[in-house]
Amino acid sequence: MDLLFERFLSRERAEPPDIDLDIEHERREEVIQWVYARYGRRHSAMVANVIRYRAKSAVRDVGKALGLEETSVDRVARLLSYFDEAVGAEVLAQSGLDASAPAHKLLLELGAAIQDFPRHLSIHPGGFLLGHEPVDELVPVEPATMENRTVIQWDKYDVEALGLFKVDLLGLGCLTHIRKTLDLLRTHEGMSLDVANVPHEDAPTYEMISRGDTVGVFQIESRAQMAMLPRLRPRTFYDLVIEVAIVRPGPIQGDMVHPYLRRRAGEEPIDVPHPKLERVLAKTMGVPIFQEQVMKLAVLVAGYTGGEADQLRRDMAAWRSAGRIEKHYERIVGGMSKTASRASSPSACSRRSAGSASTASRRATLRASRCSRT
Repeated sequence: MDLLFERFLSRERAEPPDIDLDIEHERREEVIQWVYARYGRRHSAMVANVIRYRAKSAVRDVGKALGLEETSVDRVARLLSYFDEAVGAEVLAQSGLDASAPAHKLLLELGAAIQDFPRHLSIHPGGFLLGHEPVDELVPVEPATMENRTVIQWDKYDVEALGLFKVDLLGLGCLTHIRKTLDLLRTHEGMSLDVANVPHEDAPTYEMISRGDTVGVFQIESRAQMAMLPRLRPRTFYDLVIEVAIVRPGPIQGDMVHPYLRRRAGEEPIDVPHPKLERVLAKTMGVPIFQEQVMKLAVLVAGYTGGEADQLRRDMAAWRSAGRIEKHYERIVGGMSKTASRASSPSACSRRSAGSASTASRRATLRASRCSRT
C-alpha cells in the first residue's frame, strides 16, 4: 500500500498507535457494553469531553447569575453563533439593551472573563480508556448520565499527555445503511452480497457519481462534494479517495485543488519539483494532497526522521495552537534548499542514471527554476 510505517508507530512517538473502530450505528451500544463486560468496570471507562464556555453559553449563565430578565438574555443569545468568542456592545444594541447600563456592562465583562473556562463534562463520542491496572487507581470514575456507562473525569488531551491507552469506538450510520441494503437485495433480488464481495469499479455507479447524484452517499453527499464531483469525474476508487481529501480546508486554502483538476484534465503538465518526490506525488499528479505525502516529503527532501515527520503531521492537525506548525518552517525550507543544491551539483549529475537527454534537461531546468521558490 506504500504507507509510511511511522504514521502508526515510531521511536520518537513512544506511545501506542491510534486505534479507531467504526461500528454499525445501531450496534455501537452493544459493543460498548461488550467492552465493559470483557475488561471489567475497574479496567475500562469512557473518556470525558470538557464542554467550555463560548459566547452563547456565557451570556445565558452570566445573565442568569446577574438576575437579568430571561427574555432579554435570550434575545442576546439568539444573535450569537457557536463560533462567536465574545459578546460586543453592538450585539446588546441589536437586542435592544443599553450597553452603558451597569448590569449590562457587567454582562459583557464577566461573559468575556469566563470564555473557554470549563462548564461541564460530557462523554467523548467514542473514546475508551483501557488499563491493565485498575483505571480508578489513576483517575476518578463516575457513573455517566447515560444508563450503564461509566466515565473518567479527564478528556482525551489529558489521556494523551499521560500516555494512557485509548481506543475509539465510533458509530457509523453508513454501515447500518449498507447492511440493510444488502439484506433488502438478499430478500427481494436473491443476491447474496456482503461488503467484501460487492462488485468493484462499477461503471454505471461512477457515471451517477460524476453527475453529482450522491444525496445520501456517505462522504460525498455534502454540497461542496456534489459541486466537485462533475469537475473531477471519478472513475476508480482511488479517485474517490482523492475527491474526499481534496474538498477540505487545507487543500483549498493551499491552492491545491485547481492545479490537480487542470493536470487531471490534461490542461497543465504534471510537474514534480524533485526526482526524489516522483514516487510520493505520482498518484496525485505532482500535487501533495494527503498528510502522509507531506510526511514522506519531509523525510526525503527535508532531512526528517519518520518519527519527526509524524510530529509534523500532528502539528499540522493542531493548527489552532499557535506556534506548533511555525517551528518547522526554517528546518523544512533549509532542508529542501540543501537537497535542491545537491541535486543540481556536477557530482549529482554524474551519478544520475542514464536517461533521455530531454528528460534530464527538463529536470535540471525544473530544479533551477524552483530553487529560489523552495
